[in-house]
Amino acid sequence: MNNLTAWERLQLIRTPGRPTVQDYLPRLFTDFTELHGDRLYGDDGAILGGIGRLNGTPVTLIAQVKGRNLKENQASNFAMPHPEGYRKALRLARQAEKFHRPVICLIDTPGAFCGIDAENRGQGEAIAQNLAEFMTLRTPVISVILGEGGSGGALALGVCDTLAMLENALYSVISPRGFASILWKDGSREKDACALLHMTAEELVKLGVNDHIIPEPAGGAHNDIDKISANIHEYLSMQIERNLQKDIDLLLQERYTKFRKIGAVRE
Repeated sequence: MNNLTAWERLQLIRTPGRPTVQDYLPRLFTDFTELHGDRLYGDDGAILGGIGRLNGTPVTLIAQVKGRNLKENQASNFAMPHPEGYRKALRLARQAEKFHRPVICLIDTPGAFCGIDAENRGQGEAIAQNLAEFMTLRTPVISVILGEGGSGGALALGVCDTLAMLENALYSVISPRGFASILWKDGSREKDACALLHMTAEELVKLGVNDHIIPEPAGGAHNDIDKISANIHEYLSMQIERNLQKDIDLLLQERYTKFRKIGAVRE
């Protein structure tokens, strides 16, 4: 049983040395080939995409990139994608659908980049397009939240058949600092915001948002990268095998139903 608070988990997933997609990629996939660009504007270092194999099965990987040092964070815009990143993701998802490859999304972002240039290039539209098209994508989609899953920037890769979260990962409608800034006009109160957002893996299982919790080594994923990679690999392998056996129309109906149920409340 994980007794860490959401605030404590937030500190943990921001610990320098916590594994990123760059650490997981060679441990999860073979024969990986990265693909670049959205064919509209340019490439985005905050989203990595390409084709590889998981247990010999061809898959399309779409992942948000956190840097392991300042140079890598600058290259990936601190894991905050621009619209061209989301359009690249959608291009690769459409390609996966065409060639009947399952899509694996690895989510790790505080949120989409909210700068003026990103807005001018259609940030909101790019995210909305992903939400709409991933809902009807005729191939299995599996998403895993590795660390932070913030706002629409995470949800753009979170429309899937099954969603899993690492044990200490967080998933929320807005970042805690953003929540505090809007609600209390004081971003420094993000610790208070963490307590109200119901953003931990266990809470989101109860709410029907999260389907599975992937256990982390004691003290966090950075303490045993090989162990956490093996846990992620086991989950992905099981879900791909299961979803590939389903009729695609049934899979789409289950995907639709999964998201229609989210948000139901009882007073």
